[in-house]
Amino acid sequence: MVESLHKGREFSSVYDAKQSRANRYLAMYMRGNGLTYNRIGIVASKKLGNSVVRHRVKRLIKESLRRSGDRFGTGLDIIVIARRTCVGRTQAEITEAVLHVAGLLGITV
Repeated sequence: MVESLHKGREFSSVYDAKQSRANRYLAMYMRGNGLTYNRIGIVASKKLGNSVVRHRVKRLIKESLRRSGDRFGTGLDIIVIARRTCVGRTQAEITEAVLHVAGLLGITV
């Protein structure tokens, strides 16, 4: 089971944990939440482009997390931040980037 992070204080608590890694396409913040499931937040700022572009990037990231969800541990709050370079990338490239950053954080099983 995966839920979304919605509230600003939920995002702030993950940012305050200061456990983050990044690559060319994404930055990822992580914090343990003490629950039996993960909570995910995806951030795509206006620097990426208009709403169509931002929503496409968020959909690609969400699908990557869904496909590779069994590789992640449980009990985590994860924030994925899209960088400008991820605009125009394929699903395979985004999935590879998500798994790479998750591996750097040590949250893949």
